[in-house]
Amino acid sequence: MKNIVLPVDFSDTTDVLIDGAVDFAKEVMGKICLIHVAPADIGFAIGDMGFQYFPEIEKTEIAEELSELNEIQKRIISKGVACEHILKQGISAEIILNYAKEKNASYIVMGSHGRSGIYDVFVGSLTKDITKKSEIPVVIIPCHQ
Repeated sequence: MKNIVLPVDFSDTTDVLIDGAVDFAKEVMGKICLIHVAPADIGFAIGDMGFQYFPEIEKTEIAEELSELNEIQKRIISKGVACEHILKQGISAEIILNYAKEKNASYIVMGSHGRSGIYDVFVGSLTKDITKKSEIPVVIIPCHQ
């Protein structure tokens, strides 16, 4: 079975990306390795006293994101595709590429929902970083709404 790394960010295009990834996984008889990368500074805020760390904010946010990953995993499995998930913190492109190596992935599936710049509008800045640095094929799912 081929491992397919599927990074998700819980944006409004995530559902379209998941549907495309599930269809692709069925075509190649693959297993989806779902990953969400949370920012390393998720519990930090700036206030009157400068940067402050609030561990309860980080804990709550991570718990919510893990819950969302669990729901996505259930959805994928209900469509007949094997799935596992992981949440990591740090720099997205670096973590996703390392995870793909760790899972000996055959593909990385990304969405094409950019936010800025002409290239980024069609592809996405994270997707651009991944496609430039990846040693394995990157499948891009159109996620425009």
